[in-house]
Amino acid sequence: MANVRTLLKNPAYLQSSTTLLLFFASWGVWWSFFQIWLTNKDTGLGLNGQQVGTVYSVNSLATLVVMFLYGTVQDKLGLKRTLTIMASAVMAGLAPFFIFVYEPLLRASFGWGVAVGAFVIPFGYMAAAGLLEAFSERMSRTYGFEYGQARGWGSFGYAIAALMAGFLFTINPVLNFIAGSIFGVLCLLVQLMWKTDKVPPAPGHTARPKTPSVREMASVLKMPRLWVIIAFVLFSWTFYNLYDQQMFPDFYTSLFESKERGEQVYGVLNSIQVFVEAAMMMLVPILMRKVGVRNTLLLGVSVMCLRILGSAVFDDAVLVSIVKMFHSVEVPLFILGIFRYITLHFPANLSATLYLVGFEVAAQVGNVMLSRPLGSLRDAIGYQPTFYVISAAVFLAGTWAFFALKRDDQDVEGDPFVGASEKAPAGAGT
Repeated sequence: MANVRTLLKNPAYLQSSTTLLLFFASWGVWWSFFQIWLTNKDTGLGLNGQQVGTVYSVNSLATLVVMFLYGTVQDKLGLKRTLTIMASAVMAGLAPFFIFVYEPLLRASFGWGVAVGAFVIPFGYMAAAGLLEAFSERMSRTYGFEYGQARGWGSFGYAIAALMAGFLFTINPVLNFIAGSIFGVLCLLVQLMWKTDKVPPAPGHTARPKTPSVREMASVLKMPRLWVIIAFVLFSWTFYNLYDQQMFPDFYTSLFESKERGEQVYGVLNSIQVFVEAAMMMLVPILMRKVGVRNTLLLGVSVMCLRILGSAVFDDAVLVSIVKMFHSVEVPLFILGIFRYITLHFPANLSATLYLVGFEVAAQVGNVMLSRPLGSLRDAIGYQPTFYVISAAVFLAGTWAFFALKRDDQDVEGDPFVGASEKAPAGAGT
């Protein structure tokens, strides 16, 4: 209780938590229904799978560029909010952009619409997520609070927004974009008016971290072990994300007696899933101490495969809803597992760079490569046959990883793993 009171008296924690809550609310209220909006012929654009794949692919390519730009510039700015203000301003303009620019362009000139959207969406959302999370993490070390406690408010914001989104979308999708703009305006006001420069730094706070340069990121590609992670991410996480974001929403809503009912249920289910996912983020580290890092990662890819396969096998809305909840277990297992695997088997001073290149960049490159082909495959054979193909790819990736991933006590070059039954030496991590 004393810790909670201390947090609530820390203006930097309150500002960081509010920023993340508003950002993820602004994103979640429209992003959770973006694929449905793109494909729905009645309330959206009625795009086919190949066109949707093109939108996601080009957005991912632009996100890579903006992600590097944000990281490089923010490193020079430190805790100055120039970029967070810019990203918030883009969020505030979401509704005018979608209503008066993006939708008309996609209808009249698809290529130009995709290009313009790929300029705006990464700056305001897809790359801005990493910017705001890194900014919050930097503030946490400077001003003495736990980053995870602030980030949890982001998950809460996304969950609340996802709950709203389903009901707004069935009335009019324009309301989702307007809500996104409202949250964006609030986030912009927080950046402009809520100052933390007079907050005293925490004693002995960590020095300002260095964002890896392009040369440093290129140099880690010479590590053969890193390519094992890149290949694993490409053929598991990338395939899963394309299934979850590019295909599942429209497939799920088609299982109901009406699209409107499906969209409402999807919004509620999405919200519940995010709440459970946030809880699992706290429980998975405990499980990891019991079963180990490698086994946690393999368990994550197993749940991933089962969820995709379940969507391919079942066509009952209740059963598919149960299968969707696997997401709240799979994501913490995989994300926390891959990060701990990197910090375990690679030098600690390179862990941030390796995570960026081995996971974030690999996932975005995979999206660029696979979004359009998988969209075309969905057009040709339908959702559920495509899910069989994706689940097979993830199964093969998991089988290969079983033999390729190193054991927790093998080639330890980073922070050693200490299981629940072992006594941690000084300085060792879990």
